[in-house]
Amino acid sequence: MQFQTLFQPALERPVTAALLGAGEFGLSLLAQARRMQGLAVTAGFDIDPARVSRALAAMGVAHRRCAGLAEAQAAEAAGEFALCERLEDLLRLKLDIVVEATGHAEAGAAHAEAAIAAGINVAMVSKEAECVVGPVLAAKAARAGLCYTLVDGDQPSLLIGLVSWARLLGLPIVAAGKSSEYDFVIDPVTEEVAWLDQRVSAKGMMAHWMLGEDRAATVAAREKLLAELPLRTVPDSCEMTLVANATGILPDSDAFHAPLARTVELPDLYAPRAAGGLFSGPGKLDVFNCLRRPDEASFAGGVYVVVELADDATGRLFAGKGIPVSKDRKRALIYNPSHLLGVEAPTSIMGAGRLKHSILGPDYAQRVDLLARSTRDLKAGHVLAIEGNRHAVPGIDPLLRPAVADGPGAPLPYYMAVGRPLARDVPAGTLITWDMVVPPQGSALWRLRAEQGAMPRAVAA
Repeated sequence: MQFQTLFQPALERPVTAALLGAGEFGLSLLAQARRMQGLAVTAGFDIDPARVSRALAAMGVAHRRCAGLAEAQAAEAAGEFALCERLEDLLRLKLDIVVEATGHAEAGAAHAEAAIAAGINVAMVSKEAECVVGPVLAAKAARAGLCYTLVDGDQPSLLIGLVSWARLLGLPIVAAGKSSEYDFVIDPVTEEVAWLDQRVSAKGMMAHWMLGEDRAATVAAREKLLAELPLRTVPDSCEMTLVANATGILPDSDAFHAPLARTVELPDLYAPRAAGGLFSGPGKLDVFNCLRRPDEASFAGGVYVVVELADDATGRLFAGKGIPVSKDRKRALIYNPSHLLGVEAPTSIMGAGRLKHSILGPDYAQRVDLLARSTRDLKAGHVLAIEGNRHAVPGIDPLLRPAVADGPGAPLPYYMAVGRPLARDVPAGTLITWDMVVPPQGSALWRLRAEQGAMPRAVAA
């Protein structure tokens, strides 16, 4: 694909965008947009404008904090970045698209809905909102003649694109998914494994370096040796919720198989059990944890599909080109080992803002929900609050299950439970349901979820 000719309309008339939420993703987008011809990020909104102002100053971005619309328009006219203190002022500027990157479920939902009401296209980065009410926001945008999209640079959009590529080429998908955000790097001599800043002993791991005949047993042995480290995280589950809802590819397990695996092993592991793999059948969504030596390439946060090959000759061809294939040469791994955050997000933003192109298809629907299960006894009144920067709540674990009708006794989506006090005691091992939390007043997220519940439901692809 020739990207410069594809995006010629944006090169001739740059897309004007505003950024809602200037964290790691947003600031990387701002930095990259300054080097481009087809995208101008001219305004922003954040709950901490002083922090953003300091960051912009460090980046050398001329900007002005704007307490009202007139100040924002003056900044715009002067070629300065308008750092608005009120969302309503930002939405009255001349914009093609807003990029919602707060990472906050309630704010993300409210911001996207407000932008659509103002007649502005939306690029949604905040997966915390998207996994709860994405389909209804996309439907609202479509009814308004606007474009609503996820963005490349984050794994859901990259994986949805890879799935669409495989389907277009007639490559049946056996598995699709991503690697967890951080590699598990083993020193083959000491058998210590590093994960972020943690190092744990995994004596005996090298004895399980090769899969062997019993692949499931090898995976189980590896997991036992690294029981101290997290193999399943909330962000991974949240991202895969978006992919399942967009593609119809569903997980084989509500907590994923999440094997510790070397990249080259995926075509053998991700196969039906009848072929020696982990799956109950073909066409499943999963997350794996990349186990590698220090001298091997990273797969941290990358995306992949395992596809079925047409014949043995194709398998030999792929293997000869260095593409990982299964031992029987029936399956191959196609993967993108990187996600570049705001550096590559501009393609999606320009595509939506100028070409009206979305990564989401017309069949986007709430096929699965990200749910929460208590990991310890929780008392009535306990607030399910996020701690740290991983968007996770201590005391509950994530899991994905097919969506069911909302209501008392039905499971409550994970990010609807966030920030809510418990209405009663919840024993360990309990799925959090709608009647177990005190509902908020005036929540856009909860109101949009109710609207979404009235929408037709889709079936898996």
